Amino acid sequence: MAKNADLNKANKAKKDEFYTQITDIEKEMRHYREHFRDKVIFCNCDDPEYSNFWRYFQLNFYELGLKKLISTHFDESKPSYRMDIVSTDNGLQCGIPNYVRTPLKQNGDFRSPECIEILKEADIVITNPPFSLFREYIAQLMEYKKQFIILGNVNAITYKEVFPWIMNNQVWFGASIHSGDREFLVPDTYPLNASGYRVDMDGKKYIRVKGVRWFTNLDYEERHEDLPLYRCYSPEEYPHYDNYDAIEVSKTAEIPCDYDGVMGVPITYIDKYNPDQFEIIGMAKRGAGDPALKSKVYTKADYSNYSDLNATPVIITNGTPKNTYPRLLIRRKQ
Repeated sequence: MAKNADLNKANKAKKDEFYTQITDIEKEMRHYREHFRDKVIFCNCDDPEYSNFWRYFQLNFYELGLKKLISTHFDESKPSYRMDIVSTDNGLQCGIPNYVRTPLKQNGDFRSPECIEILKEADIVITNPPFSLFREYIAQLMEYKKQFIILGNVNAITYKEVFPWIMNNQVWFGASIHSGDREFLVPDTYPLNASGYRVDMDGKKYIRVKGVRWFTNLDYEERHEDLPLYRCYSPEEYPHYDNYDAIEVSKTAEIPCDYDGVMGVPITYIDKYNPDQFEIIGMAKRGAGDPALKSKVYTKADYSNYSDLNATPVIITNGTPKNTYPRLLIRRKQ
């Protein structure tokens, strides 16, 4: 039984082994350059031999004014190592960086005591963590009060462990990805059963992953730009939920400019979220939101499908209740 569990764990780790394109890294990192000076950057899911995160910060070490760059990575079968680049010129931009490779006693898992000790040393963590371990990964960063820029799936904002940080303006989306999918290099052994994939002329495999977003707690200017609003409120166009004290706004572009009450908007609204313009007061989704936000809880006496109806906001049309998708509940800043 233990052997099968180990095998399943290894297979999951291989499926999480995505290598981020350096163009995607460059597009995001340019928004945070002022945050990097004199900082220790830790890439704790990155093999220096393959990682474009390591490559980007290695090539731009002096231009960004880094104090130190550290990389560790998980090795399935043996102890891993850490690689450091340390400035030797006291910030004069003209020295030769000092590369230091240090063996680890453990396998480089970000949860290992060795990697946690390195994490304590770091100022900013930047990487593409295993998507299957995203909850645990970001929880560790928050526990140790680290700044970070990491990749994840847009649906992670609906996780009950993650959403409170989103709502309380402790975590937000990055600047450069707001739609579509992204292409990742994968190992030669990776099964190409995804809907979008290709093999280049050198035989390297790439897959496209939908819903990818940057998650960060580093601020940037574009995050504070107002979302332009042009629609006016009317009860006919914006029905009121039966089980939440809020109106339904099915598209972010259709948020009314003259409504001051609570609105239910798609979770992808977070791509356009400006905390100076609106506040997030909750999520209308079973398991992720605050039950106290509900104005009604259905029972078997109300409808036979009462359990399904309790999962998300409900709109009554011609006497028939119908679920909407999960919604963020927002209100205009006063």
